Amino acid sequence: MAEHGISTGQRVAVVWDSHSSPEALQSLVQNIQAIVGAEGCVSVENLDQLLRSSHNESSFDVVLSGLVPGSSTVHSAEILAEIARIAKPGGRILLREVVTTGTDNNSKLKTVTKLPAALTLSGLVEVKEVQKDLLTAEQMQSVKEQLGVQCNELLSVQMEGKKPNFEVGSSSQLRLSFVKKPASSEKLTVDPTAAKLWTLSANDMNDEDTDLLDSDELLDPEDLKKPDPASLKAPSCKESGKRKACKNCTCGLAEELEKEKKSLQPKSACGNCYLGDAFRCASCPYRGMPAFKPGEKILLNENNLHDA
Repeated sequence: MAEHGISTGQRVAVVWDSHSSPEALQSLVQNIQAIVGAEGCVSVENLDQLLRSSHNESSFDVVLSGLVPGSSTVHSAEILAEIARIAKPGGRILLREVVTTGTDNNSKLKTVTKLPAALTLSGLVEVKEVQKDLLTAEQMQSVKEQLGVQCNELLSVQMEGKKPNFEVGSSSQLRLSFVKKPASSEKLTVDPTAAKLWTLSANDMNDEDTDLLDSDELLDPEDLKKPDPASLKAPSCKESGKRKACKNCTCGLAEELEKEKKSLQPKSACGNCYLGDAFRCASCPYRGMPAFKPGEKILLNENNLHDA
């Protein structure tokens, strides 16, 4: 067991499948038990029952899977995650799996490149290939029958990996460096020359060398004049032709256009325009229009206004 790196006093888990013979499994377990001694422990678990086992997390120093002679173990993602869970932080995982060198994505077997990636995704680190063997014609035929595959490009690869030196879900306090605050007794030193430039005391108000400015003197006579509203209008507002005020007009154009609109609306001289044509005079601009309510806004076209 020297090639597996097992030493005295360790807890070892042996995962086997139904394709391996009981004699080969018993021989492997006896060899491991002889190395770990009475202080160690060897636990044997069937691959199909591993996910239903009651092993606590971080229970084993070494986990061996698929190393029993005659095994045709295919490790799923769930099996690899369970193996990583029951291994101790820093524990070693050794497994053997039959892989294919082809590129058939429909095959049940992993490729040579996907096997290390699967171990890494399960949470293992320092994943490396230990041994790679070609299968004999008899072994290849046995694997095809056991796994139900028709691939002829098969290899037996032994991989090794380690669980990180921390448990999944563990936490650790981070050490952050902050700028050391000065003690309360320590005072910041200020350059007296620089402090004097920004200091103004009551005595300086009567100092003849201190120049004080009156805020009113900063304004010229032109600044005090009320600006002409026409000068505040935008250049587009001064253009001749059809004018339109901005949405948020502040130059007075909106009020000016509103006054012009009201001035175009004729005023009734008799006060009976709203009653209808029977009560309207001959020059009434509302002639020909139906009666309306008093105060109701009636829009007249330009022809009626010119006729009026």
